Amino acid sequence: MEFKRRIYRLSPKNFGAETIAVTFAKTSRSPEPFDQIAAELDEESSTEFSEKWIVGYGHSSVAEHAVLHMALENVSRLAIETIESNRLASYTEKSTRYQQWDSNAFVIPPEIRHSPFAKSYEEHLSRLFLTYGEILEGLLPWGQAQTERKEGESERAWSNRARVKAVDVARFVLPAASMANVGLTINARSLEYAIRKMLSSELMEVRLIGEEIKTVATQELPTLVKYAEPIGFLPEVTQFVRGLTADLTNSYRQPFQLVDIDPDGEDKVLAAILYRFGKASFQNCLTHVKSLSRSEKQAFVDKLFEKVGKYDNPLRELEYAVASFDLIMDQGAYFEFKRHRMMTQTVQDFTVEHGYAIPLAISEAGLEEKFRAAMDEIARLYEQIAAWNPQVAAYVLPNAFNRRVLCQANLRSLYHFIKLRTASNAHFSIRRVAYAMLELLSEHYPLFSEKILTKDGLNSQEITAQYFSMTE
Repeated sequence: MEFKRRIYRLSPKNFGAETIAVTFAKTSRSPEPFDQIAAELDEESSTEFSEKWIVGYGHSSVAEHAVLHMALENVSRLAIETIESNRLASYTEKSTRYQQWDSNAFVIPPEIRHSPFAKSYEEHLSRLFLTYGEILEGLLPWGQAQTERKEGESERAWSNRARVKAVDVARFVLPAASMANVGLTINARSLEYAIRKMLSSELMEVRLIGEEIKTVATQELPTLVKYAEPIGFLPEVTQFVRGLTADLTNSYRQPFQLVDIDPDGEDKVLAAILYRFGKASFQNCLTHVKSLSRSEKQAFVDKLFEKVGKYDNPLRELEYAVASFDLIMDQGAYFEFKRHRMMTQTVQDFTVEHGYAIPLAISEAGLEEKFRAAMDEIARLYEQIAAWNPQVAAYVLPNAFNRRVLCQANLRSLYHFIKLRTASNAHFSIRRVAYAMLELLSEHYPLFSEKILTKDGLNSQEITAQYFSMTE
């Protein structure tokens, strides 16, 4: 028998997602080529195999070979938080930075429809979207003043660029109820857990979305997600812990805090790199690194990054240094922050506890009074609904309101996040967060932080002064 290397696609045009997963699973026990295995399968035999080996015997990793692309439209941005909470998935969503929202494009959650707040909710959000449109139009002269016209640029092209700047600021008015679209690519194993989380949500909208996703996914995956059920222990744990936190006070209001960091992180990274390319034990490598002078360690780090290009990832060994942060950021920034799912993130409920941010552009355009009036009115509505259901009340809160997030990340993940989010084309809200994290990190990891530093030389205080009238 001739053995010749073959590399080819099993196309979803020819085979269902579950059939492809079963094909890959069978290779562990069959000497036949993949395409031959696939050709011998049909939907019934694939289902039988999945029921026996994946469901019955718990070989769940096989389900990772079945991948779905799902389109979700007109779901709230609050629901998207749960939809996008899965680490092993890919998402692309409608951007508040580049698109203008329709005046009635907001979700009325089922809980509100059948409550005494239904009329007030709809009236307040309608006024809020009206304010969004007024502020956007009011920002256009500011956007034009901030946009230098390029040589040979048409009036239309220049006007569109100026409008994007206005949209970028007006987004602070959009509430969590705003409708959005999101594209989701996910494997069946991750999808099953994602559905379980959605079915366990405190929000009815999210539970209904979970049911719909399960129904749609089962058309392509007749076996792999059909047993997804709510997470049984979660409601009781949620209620129990909420009872424990009821009397805890919020005395630490600094927006950016470093709560934990490994003091030997840089040494461990360098030791792990020596370990990777050498023969000594890790402890021998760490002892050696600790014996080096600061200048010797700096030379080591300099060499590691000497030829790292703009699109290169640094060595994986940077993951041996870990830090944790307690952060307060506006909801718009959080929506970008949450996309960095290699971090471990714990986010508190969306409330009015931490106040709201006012972009400097709003003040410069003479719109601050209108903006404040809208935020204060919505805050009063939130308090009324929150006395009845605080989770549902979050729908009304605009992007300007602040959110508290605890995150833990390794140095490699931080390198990626800070490089990306301090770039000049990043939104100023998330730039402020990224710069603050870098400043906290650099005190403890100066050798590696120097490699993350951007060329503009800015810091979080300067970003705050340039772009915000108030941040809390």
